[in-house]
Amino acid sequence: MLPFFTDPYPDELIYSAIARYHFYSGNIDYKDTLEEVFQSRSVIPSVEIGSHFSTLADQLAPNYTVEGLLAKYTIYPYYAPFLSKNRKKEILKDVLGDGQGLYTRLGMVAGGICKRDGLYYCPKCATNDFEQYGEPYIHREHQLQGIVYCAHHELILKKYPIDFSKSSRIEFIRFDKKLMNLSILQEVEPKEFITIQIALAKMAYQLLQVPVHQFSRETINLKYRALLRERKLITTSNRIRQNELYKAFQSKFPKGFLVKYESAIDVDDEYNWLKVLTRNLKRHAHPFRHLLMLYLLEQDVDSFLQVEADTGPFGSGPWPCLNKAANHYKEYVIPEVNVTRDFKSKAPIGTFECSCGFMYARKGPDRLSEDKYCIGRVKSFGETWKAKLRELVAEGTYSTRTLAKMLGVDSKTVKKYLSSEMKMEGLSENDIPSMLLIYRKQLLKGMRQYPTYLRTQIRKCFSKEYMYLYRHDKEWLFKQLPKVQEKKNNQSNVDWASRDREYCSKVEKLYKELIELDKPLRITISIIGKRLGILSNLEKHLDKLPQTKRLLSEITESTQQFQIRRCCQIIDRILQGQEPVVLWKVQRIGAVKSHHFHEIKPYLEEYLRTKQEVKSYEQTTG
Repeated sequence: MLPFFTDPYPDELIYSAIARYHFYSGNIDYKDTLEEVFQSRSVIPSVEIGSHFSTLADQLAPNYTVEGLLAKYTIYPYYAPFLSKNRKKEILKDVLGDGQGLYTRLGMVAGGICKRDGLYYCPKCATNDFEQYGEPYIHREHQLQGIVYCAHHELILKKYPIDFSKSSRIEFIRFDKKLMNLSILQEVEPKEFITIQIALAKMAYQLLQVPVHQFSRETINLKYRALLRERKLITTSNRIRQNELYKAFQSKFPKGFLVKYESAIDVDDEYNWLKVLTRNLKRHAHPFRHLLMLYLLEQDVDSFLQVEADTGPFGSGPWPCLNKAANHYKEYVIPEVNVTRDFKSKAPIGTFECSCGFMYARKGPDRLSEDKYCIGRVKSFGETWKAKLRELVAEGTYSTRTLAKMLGVDSKTVKKYLSSEMKMEGLSENDIPSMLLIYRKQLLKGMRQYPTYLRTQIRKCFSKEYMYLYRHDKEWLFKQLPKVQEKKNNQSNVDWASRDREYCSKVEKLYKELIELDKPLRITISIIGKRLGILSNLEKHLDKLPQTKRLLSEITESTQQFQIRRCCQIIDRILQGQEPVVLWKVQRIGAVKSHHFHEIKPYLEEYLRTKQEVKSYEQTTG
């Protein structure tokens, strides 16, 4: 345990505190400082986060812990809310040990953007630090990738004049006021850029104050969905409208801003950062791009963290049964909701079906907690409800209006079901409601007048009577109607042989076009069917199209076959440019995952060897 230590100032990096410790301890050799602080002379200092925190916490005890060092004196909180729970556990193991893999897991190596090439400071913050503490120090908020303004003084950050490439790897840099430019004169930048960058800087500072374990990528994603749903950017099937979201981004940010900060969106890339950020993928997006999303959604970090997680247009189940006739009325017994889309308004429609037979629907999304007790339309009352109606009627003490109130329906509904019950019980003609009796007689008279009419003709000719009886006396109606006519000729009139030849010709022509595309596209039955407008026949009647079926089996590709073809095209382009072919570059350009690339690598090596042999032969014989 160290006899003394230079306790970090507010928002200071632990790296900066150790640099000041080296200065005040009087050590000349940085390895002596490493040994005192980390109990090792071979540790390589890291500015943003660091490693060997287990040893460091022991040396600084009792006021410091590993979690406290990570949360308060590194830039880790900038990344933490957007990392998955598993990734956080891995990073904690990294900082306890030698830190290998730490920055890769954070995405600061392969996925980093606006990478820092030095140390940065705000001239006003440095001046205040000198006045208050007698020395400037390295603020962690000024070292964040993508953030170029001070959140407090709204000044552009300046680079500390030191070249890391010319300094020792184990050197700890301590800010020296003599080397700092404390002028507040600013570079000229478009006003729109400045406004956005200052807003992003303020959000980044807020992120540093959020407890690192309070949120994770999983919860953040659900919060995004809640805000996107409010903006009608999520479909009824719970998919994000990516094209509309992309257009919203393009209109929100001034031209050139996303390009300048390495965050332009390739709309054709299935794994562009916007799709990675909004989908439940294993990949992670850079925190700066999460801040861009928050800016689009008109949120700051504090307000965003208060957003309720998205649970769908009707919340999370179970849902209440709203059958007043059931013993479990308003109890949460419905486990699932079937969500469809309203044809006109495109709003989600939720259908809730209880085991008692009661089924109701309503238009969403739910805005208030009380909405889950609302019924838009009852689709089925069920046998429990009907049995309760019969029971109450048998008591003979309730009026129709009272019955309706007790069962939660309109009085017309009660009359409708009472008439149906009377019909079922075989009551006399005098007991049948007059309107029902009138329509029965009119329909029977019409059917006697046109004895040869089929069901469809009767429905068209007597539509008023038919629809009334269909709604109020369906069983009686179907008993009176003529029997359904069976089709006498089940043979198809389609000339499948001719259609097979036609399809085969079209597929061959389309295949030639697809295979020559600059941007390769996997050739599948679905792609071919959709482009030719014949997908339904290819899916349902392919056995009737033998030539087309044989051709499709020859030209369609599995995922692995497509990956091989795409990588071979990349190899061809590299060879045409007379550049050396390196397979890891081919993998990266082809966007093939490592475990898949390992499987196709032997094919690519053989292809490359063949191409090189052919090229060598042509050169020797040419």
